[in-house]
Amino acid sequence: MYDYANIETKVKIMDNYLKNFLQSMKIEKNSAVLTLRGYEKDIRQFFAFLDSNGHELKDLNYLTLRQYLALLKEKKYARSSIARKMSAIKSFLKFLKREGILSNNNWEIVSTPKKEKKLPKFLYVDEVLELLNAPRKNEILGRRDWAILEVLYSTGIRVGELAALTLTSVDLEEGYIKVRGKGCKERIVPVGKYALQALAVYLEKSRPVLEARQKETEEKSTALFLNRFGGDLTERSIRRLVQKYGIKTNKSSLSPHILRHSFASHLLNAGADLRAVQELLGHASVSTTQIYTHITREELKRTYLRTHPRA
Repeated sequence: MYDYANIETKVKIMDNYLKNFLQSMKIEKNSAVLTLRGYEKDIRQFFAFLDSNGHELKDLNYLTLRQYLALLKEKKYARSSIARKMSAIKSFLKFLKREGILSNNNWEIVSTPKKEKKLPKFLYVDEVLELLNAPRKNEILGRRDWAILEVLYSTGIRVGELAALTLTSVDLEEGYIKVRGKGCKERIVPVGKYALQALAVYLEKSRPVLEARQKETEEKSTALFLNRFGGDLTERSIRRLVQKYGIKTNKSSLSPHILRHSFASHLLNAGADLRAVQELLGHASVSTTQIYTHITREELKRTYLRTHPRA
């Protein structure tokens, strides 16, 4: 017969551990909401595994973790998903060890699968130019969309960073935007003259019209980019917008991140310093930026094969 009272108590204790861990991630590392949700989902999945196999958290060791790793592989999770889940679990276990809840840390010897190295997709310069010319610049929303595409390519910022821009984030005279990136880190990013022109047109001719559509009962939005009803334009809407123009110009599965990849690869192809590109992208480590050097090598090879008479 099940001891339901004991099971309920154990669940509450586990939930409390997880709650405290997520709170520490939020305070100590400024982890984003989506990151915290992902960690919670992965750790709760691990809790379910422990429960179904009769494992106690306090007795956890490397054999338990290897058993879970084998299960994930058996269920054919992608290597990147397994790496993410194991990273979340290990961070949680380190927190429990630090708090004195776990007495050993021999689970650390279980290695996390390395992520598959995939070259990021990017557009060539002529493809980007075709995309930037796609919006109808004589229409209210067309001018907004033009400004969004120009800013994404001109600055290489993430879609979340673009959605978070406010009117005070932009300095048209000095030619830069103030971006709040991952971990709430702020950086200054220069904006090219074409993007500045698109922004100026949007701010003068489209944004006031969109703002006027907002309901009188609602507080006026300070967001730089507004939707058709005068409210904040969401990340999801921006992704759909970019995808729409991708379809219009025969670029399937186009995303804001592909424009970010294009921004970085084009800079490096033109001889930009890797550290400078790292700073512009807001990468914490230069190793993250180095993926784009592989793209430039591919571009060099492509040019060589196309142009050399004996290639």
